[in-house]
Amino acid sequence: MKRYIIKATFIVTVLLFVLGSQPGWAKDINSKVGTSSFPFLKINIGARAVGMGGAFTGLANDESALYYNPAGISSYEEDRFILGYHNYFVDMQSGFLGYIHPVREGMFLSGWISYLNYGEFIQTDSFGTITGTFGGGDLLAAVSLSVKQGYNLTLGGTVKLIYERIQDFSATGFAVDLGVKYSANRDRLGLGMMIQNLGKQLSAFDEEKYRLPLTLRGGVSLRPRAFPLILATDLIIPVDNDAVLAIGTEYYEFKPFYARIGWNSFGSNFRGADSDDSWAGLSLGVGFDIKKMHLSYAFSPSADLGESHRVTLTGGL
Repeated sequence: MKRYIIKATFIVTVLLFVLGSQPGWAKDINSKVGTSSFPFLKINIGARAVGMGGAFTGLANDESALYYNPAGISSYEEDRFILGYHNYFVDMQSGFLGYIHPVREGMFLSGWISYLNYGEFIQTDSFGTITGTFGGGDLLAAVSLSVKQGYNLTLGGTVKLIYERIQDFSATGFAVDLGVKYSANRDRLGLGMMIQNLGKQLSAFDEEKYRLPLTLRGGVSLRPRAFPLILATDLIIPVDNDAVLAIGTEYYEFKPFYARIGWNSFGSNFRGADSDDSWAGLSLGVGFDIKKMHLSYAFSPSADLGESHRVTLTGGL
């Protein structure tokens, strides 16, 4: 059974890359854009992963695997935590808090929450007269489970409860993530696959409900013997947009200092029609080991929308 799972993971991952490598990364706006609910579910978390362009499905070897591939949370043998802050565009802010606990040998359980604050908006009446202000935001509460199937193969799943509010209106949803990760050659090669946001909207702002941003992710990571670095790439296929290619690397020659750089093809969406900003989609990051903890920072220029900064602290308890 294990052999068939490994083969299926490898075959599907290769197919994902073949499909995603077809021409069309910079096509016209996809007609399905804006047709899914809870778009905040697609915002990448974790400064380390973002510094590598979001290419983390096949690597998934730290606490941010909770988002990218829950099968990866079994990388540790002790209680772990992750705490993240994201200074997003136009005064929006988001955060992430998670706790991972080894239940028994080969089984790991985690609870985590994520939020997005939209900031404050000016409220006007139909004549344009200012009548006050209002705000909004999103909240996600989740439980993840990872189970080892031998030394090389792990399976993982996440159950999510979703809440969104704008002024006096709210919406709720339910979703499941399913992931698998295969490691070989003493973790020098990693293959991962994940189905993300499989679920439905339970209640909406009005009577019309929308589908969730279902996403299929496939990733490969490689740690060459001759070089102190990690190479990773992901193909991300959402139901409401074009396929996205993510590429990243982490250089660790000078541990406890780490340098990261990545690129994500979704960055082209941040450029306006007349923009010549060629940096959109690029990400840069650094990390530092501090005793049992690791501090990471990532910077992502996003063309006409501005800049994005993330700080994440992870470690053992």
